[in-house]
Amino acid sequence: MNVIELTPPYLIFLGDVTTMTYAKTGAGLAQWRPELCAGQLSLVTGGVDLGLPAMTVAEAKAQGVRSLVVGTASVGGGIQPSWESTLVEAAEAGLDIVAGLHVRLASNARLATAAKASGVRLVDVRIPPADLPVGTGKKRSGMRLLTMGTDCAVGKKYTALALEAAMRDAGMAASFRASGQTGVMIAGEGLPIDAVVADFISGAAELLSPDNAPDHWDIIEGQGALTHPGYAAVTTGLLLGSQPDAFVVCHEAGRSQVSGWEDYPLPSIDEIIQRTVAVGSITNPGIHCVGVSVNTSTLAPDERRPYLEQLERELGLPCVDPLIDGMAAIVERLRLETNSASAREAGAAL
Repeated sequence: MNVIELTPPYLIFLGDVTTMTYAKTGAGLAQWRPELCAGQLSLVTGGVDLGLPAMTVAEAKAQGVRSLVVGTASVGGGIQPSWESTLVEAAEAGLDIVAGLHVRLASNARLATAAKASGVRLVDVRIPPADLPVGTGKKRSGMRLLTMGTDCAVGKKYTALALEAAMRDAGMAASFRASGQTGVMIAGEGLPIDAVVADFISGAAELLSPDNAPDHWDIIEGQGALTHPGYAAVTTGLLLGSQPDAFVVCHEAGRSQVSGWEDYPLPSIDEIIQRTVAVGSITNPGIHCVGVSVNTSTLAPDERRPYLEQLERELGLPCVDPLIDGMAAIVERLRLETNSASAREAGAAL
């Protein structure tokens, strides 16, 4: 699979940020892949603390760290002057440098020189691999689930990660497939779909989720929304190339307009379900919705359960807040589908 691959364990570089808002990448890694994170490095006293051991570059190298991961989002998306010496030191020490910045790491002359001299990689997570194919539309073995949103930033990555974890806990075979820069860092591999030239988005999605065992689920991180005025193109390409058998709709309770596009009303969950089935059935006629994942943090505590119960009555689907309810209700549906698929395959083999 032609994807970006990272080499753990990681030293999470937090620069000089002091608020978690600007350290979401590092926080995501610490939460979802703690076994890959050996330590953290902050340049300031009172900086963000991810609960990882504090390390210098030298200490990280001595403990077997293989990559320094930039876990912060800087204004402007570039390498801050205050970071440069530490990144160069890490490269000179033999650590790969990994970042999801808007600029290539090699554009920094000092860092490029240090990396070349020590033979380490400068990994730009937001740069897709070369020579991606056009989508074929051919059916692949294994099963797939894609998280779809009513908008951006409604929990598609979180839902996919929570599903993967819950399915594995239930003894099911499942893999998280990252399609965004933070997801790639969490997974250690993946493909930044939003940076792919439009003609190759579906082909990239096919590579992201290749043939697998019949009872294996790929849980694919969704991007954008089918009705988004700015990002629907990437959503459509990802949906067609993923060929999902199942999907979960992600939503934030109380959101009524497309974030950043306030002239556009947010579609209903039912509209997203219908549109996803209509588009997704082009490459997988069996596509269907198995549940709804809702961020209910905007609701009062006594409003949360009635809201979800009303959604369940309207849609006939399990509706959960993964932070509070977990994913068991949706996982049970997927478990039953896995058993049914395995029974069909066994019958066909007779």
